[in-house]
Amino acid sequence: MNVARVQFGIKDLDKMICGGLLEGSANLLEGAPGTGKTTLAMQFIYNGIVKYDQPGLIITFEEFPQQYYHDALQFGWDLKKLEDEGKLKVIFSDPYTTLDEFDRMDGELVSIVEEMGTKRVIVDSMTHFESLTDDQHDLREIERRFINALKRENVTSILLRENNNLLGQVSQVSSKIPFIVDSYIILRYVEVDSAIEKALCFLKMRGSDHQKDIRCFKITSKGIEVESKFNGREGILSGFTHSTPQDAFVNVFGKK
Repeated sequence: MNVARVQFGIKDLDKMICGGLLEGSANLLEGAPGTGKTTLAMQFIYNGIVKYDQPGLIITFEEFPQQYYHDALQFGWDLKKLEDEGKLKVIFSDPYTTLDEFDRMDGELVSIVEEMGTKRVIVDSMTHFESLTDDQHDLREIERRFINALKRENVTSILLRENNNLLGQVSQVSSKIPFIVDSYIILRYVEVDSAIEKALCFLKMRGSDHQKDIRCFKITSKGIEVESKFNGREGILSGFTHSTPQDAFVNVFGKK
């Protein structure tokens, strides 16, 4: 059975995931500060509206809507105009209120989703749910309830999560959300030949095949652009790359 796809509108990124995210899925997007999480999320929302006529909702626990409007304009995305046209809603809230309103069928956020015919949702960021409890089991239940509520509304969501490690391994946190979501996307800083680049990969995608490549990407004046694989390099997800043995040999002795 073919499942409908929800495209980012970024050609090479959609190609990596066989045409897009699965409709109605919950997708975790994790990265260190400045890696482009919010940019990719806004691009997902903006393209959804202007390219695919899919209304969007942005729920933020960190920045006021005005900051989103300002940041998006740097890429030519007029979110305020889309909001005035009734195709987008940007809401500043807190984790407790958001969870409560999605738990209730008559909650304000549920009403907004249903009245707008919302198809795409961004939550910035899931890290703030960790402030609701110190118990790991309770946190998993909170995250599960929230994600199931989003799925109940049949929206395709991107859930941002912070990773404070600029390079190296993923931070150890109590959240088990990577086990709950349908796909897990990670953005990383990578050191290549004494320069910092950015890498993107899909660690998992439930119910669909996907490319396992680790791709280089750039943040341009038009948003995220996904580029080629890191050919001839190893140790990319560690943040510190080195040439593969074959390439190292060629670098030293040259090709025959």
